[in-house]
Amino acid sequence: MKKLLNLAVLAAATFAITTAAMAGETLDRVTSKKAMVIATNAAWPPQSFLNDSNELAGFDIDVSREIGKRLGVEVSFETPDWATLTGGRWQGRYDLGVGSVTPTKARSKVIDFVGIYYYSPYVYVLHKDSGAKSVADLNGKIIGVETATTSEDFIRRKLEIDAPGLAPIEYKLEPGEIRTYADSMLPFDDLRLGDGVRLNAVIAPEQTAQNAIKNGYPVKILEGEYAFREPLVVIAEKKDPEWTAKVGGIITEMKTDGTLAALTTKWYGKDYSAK
Repeated sequence: MKKLLNLAVLAAATFAITTAAMAGETLDRVTSKKAMVIATNAAWPPQSFLNDSNELAGFDIDVSREIGKRLGVEVSFETPDWATLTGGRWQGRYDLGVGSVTPTKARSKVIDFVGIYYYSPYVYVLHKDSGAKSVADLNGKIIGVETATTSEDFIRRKLEIDAPGLAPIEYKLEPGEIRTYADSMLPFDDLRLGDGVRLNAVIAPEQTAQNAIKNGYPVKILEGEYAFREPLVVIAEKKDPEWTAKVGGIITEMKTDGTLAALTTKWYGKDYSAK
């Protein structure tokens, strides 16, 4: 009996040690190295882009650095393709994803949503010479979207945002043709050629559209018509709830103390941090 008891105690101790080693893997790695790797985008202004010094800049970059500052660690960046960024199974290559990711039901199966850090309305973007006055005027037209994004899910009528309290998605547009692009600015490059030359409209975040206008693209936003509104989240691998909770608490602090309001205003000209 004593031998069996000793074996039981030994087994329990072994289990506890193994569990402790497995718990907080990302948190332990970041804490011990005093550094973290953040996955983001390289060509999505003003969220994230390469500036004139060939360095990453933008809203998501500033948010990432603020998270690192509050954790007391150095931050470095990697720029994987979108499918890799949102697909999970990072195998330790990245510690966080800060890339303006929408929390969808499909993504919730493969990545953790650490916390909502701002909100974005998606708009219909037209060439400046377009005569379209409403979404109905775009029925049967050629619509451009970035592939593997919520704008593509929306135009294909399969968008499922995984966040409480959002109004149901309304699908008003019946496109004649959908064209997809590998990054966020390529559809704008086609739209700038003229109304109907390659595209009649692009569906994109309001912030991206405003930035294109600011940078001289001959485009405009269809007034009074949002495609949909969405929250954006920081993401992490689905294996370390301690890490998710730690960074989630920092995001809450940044929202409460006005940091996110200040950063959205800096990059977008208005506060997108509040629902």
